[in-house]
Amino acid sequence: MPLKIAALIPARYASTRLPAKLVQDLGGLSVIQRTYQSTVATGVFDAVWVVTDHDQIEAQILEIGGKVVRSIQEHESGSDRIAEALAQVDADLVVNVQGDEPFQDTKTLRDLVAAFDDEEVKVASLMCKLDADQVQNPNFVKVVVDEQLRAIYFSRSPIPYNRGGKTITYWKHIGVYAYRRELLISFTQWPKGNLEQIEVLEQLRLIERGVAIHMVETFHQAIAIDTTEDLLQARDFINKKQ
Repeated sequence: MPLKIAALIPARYASTRLPAKLVQDLGGLSVIQRTYQSTVATGVFDAVWVVTDHDQIEAQILEIGGKVVRSIQEHESGSDRIAEALAQVDADLVVNVQGDEPFQDTKTLRDLVAAFDDEEVKVASLMCKLDADQVQNPNFVKVVVDEQLRAIYFSRSPIPYNRGGKTITYWKHIGVYAYRRELLISFTQWPKGNLEQIEVLEQLRLIERGVAIHMVETFHQAIAIDTTEDLLQARDFINKKQ
């Protein structure tokens, strides 16, 4: 029997660097409306839901005929928010799509879901090659993988340390995750691990528990909207596309 695949888009109204960023105008639609529509347009999912804590976000998604799950509890992370939504969503495989990335890529999401053709894969995520000038920046999370593309470790520090001065590839982790339903529910109930608290990276909770994260390479450079500059860049992209 084929897996039921759902995209869940956690959409928190509050944001620090760009207040209410998800409801900002982006070429006649809001950021969250664009994210929802582009996720649906990939054709990868049996269902797409926005999971939110706010009236305005809910109203905007309903306005375009979208599906909404209303969060009841307060949550620290998007993973916690979508895990709560599983009480209302029937899915075997859940992809956590970032609400502030309005231009989703079909091939990337299809490749991510295809990782679960291997029944041993419980969690998968994305990575891309990191530019040399970004390696030292702690805001770009690095990942090292084994020969089967399973994550060995994630860090804000440059990993691996290049003691020999070799030409190497650094991999940037992209925070889009896919989970088998049972694993997502379990993961969000585990206490934070020691490494997770040190690096402030929730995926290390899985590593510390011995759960393999299968990494999928992508060449898609998403526009994530965190600042006013990002929003202006996205508007420029829309204008050129139209």
